[in-house]
Amino acid sequence: MPMLREEVLRQAEERMGQLTKPPRSLGRLEEVALRLAGIQGRLKPELGPGAVVVAAADHGVVAEGVSAYPQEVTRQMVLNFLRGGAAINQFALVADCRVLVLDVGVKGELPEHPRLLRRKVREGTGNLAAEPAMSREEAERALEAGREAARQAVEEGATLLAAGDMGIGNTTAAAALTAALLGLPPEAVVGRGTGIGEEGLRRKREAVARALARLQPGLDPLGVAAEVGGLELVAIAGVYLEGYRAGLPLVLDGFPVSAGALLAWRLEPGVREHLFAGHLSREPGHRAVLEALGLWPLLDLDLALGEGTGAVLAMPLLRAAARILHMATFAEAGVSGPI
Repeated sequence: MPMLREEVLRQAEERMGQLTKPPRSLGRLEEVALRLAGIQGRLKPELGPGAVVVAAADHGVVAEGVSAYPQEVTRQMVLNFLRGGAAINQFALVADCRVLVLDVGVKGELPEHPRLLRRKVREGTGNLAAEPAMSREEAERALEAGREAARQAVEEGATLLAAGDMGIGNTTAAAALTAALLGLPPEAVVGRGTGIGEEGLRRKREAVARALARLQPGLDPLGVAAEVGGLELVAIAGVYLEGYRAGLPLVLDGFPVSAGALLAWRLEPGVREHLFAGHLSREPGHRAVLEALGLWPLLDLDLALGEGTGAVLAMPLLRAAARILHMATFAEAGVSGPI
């Protein structure tokens, strides 16, 4: 009968104190190692290939002038992902990570491709500043699409799972969703996204404020997401919910992905124990989400790209942390311990 995870964690903590190194000399990576042992239920955790599900969708809120890039960039970048020409493709090559692209709401048709899961719910959301982003039924379909993508990643051999995002206007949706779920004002969560100026930032804050003002009290988390979120944000929640069900370590990327994970946490609180923050982005809302989840970032590189890049960059660190508990103890190595 397998050891209970609590017992594995106790044994891992005991072993950590006997490894051939000064106490706490590997800093926060030791905490990561212990969490991985608990997640896997193994005294010596093992991490192999990773996968990132890049969820893509368009946003009606771009009509409010909240982005520095035109809406057609969403579809163009999805094609770039499929050709292997984006940053996420390059980082995934060096991180032993497969890239799966999920279309839940991109405007326009996309070609058949072995790495593309076509689950379009609708061609972009409504303008969340003036109307519901989607219906509840559409939110449920987006959530299930994310779950399906995660199941495919697990079936293909993923041992750790991340989500990425692509959607012009999605930091506005992420800000509205985060503000609604955490009870924060727009000023606390709205950032410059793709690099908008002061006037664009003002319009973005105003769009989020209008979205929050429309919300009716008493909505459940998925209802909130249907009103002010994005199709890919809901799909990302589905990715993490299914990854949690499969028992995998789950890596967060930047603000939109973390907003999706926040939704997953509100839908299933247990998912928090499997989450690792890949990095800290420039977006102020990202820090708010990580604080709410009680997570600290593995990397802080001033990233603001999205696509899952920060999460994939952190995967080798997670693998390294898993190997800590494979070190020899003082007794095993015949090394004298501390006096």
